[in-house]
Amino acid sequence: MDFHPSQIPIEKTFDIKDEKDAESAVEEMVRIGFTNQKKGFKVLMPKDKRLAKRAGYIVTTGLNFGLRKTNQERDVRYWTFIHDEEHYAIVMIGSKALEELGF
Repeated sequence: MDFHPSQIPIEKTFDIKDEKDAESAVEEMVRIGFTNQKKGFKVLMPKDKRLAKRAGYIVTTGLNFGLRKTNQERDVRYWTFIHDEEHYAIVMIGSKALEELGF
């Protein structure tokens, strides 16, 4: 990997505080979609390990299920990393958009 996920241009950032926030973020990402996007989405989660694992699971599986349910392309790349001292982050972007950006 020749780049860091924080270099990907971001359409919208979601700050997750609990499981409900994670579900809301997934619904909005599915509504916006990845097909015509040239940018990605960032999900910030607190560094509470238990909450971060649950929120990350909800986001990744919920996104896959939501895209499949709405017959959208599910070719989405994502990375999880430490964003700052208080947050983990997941950055998601469509594979075609990633290629077009030259990453």
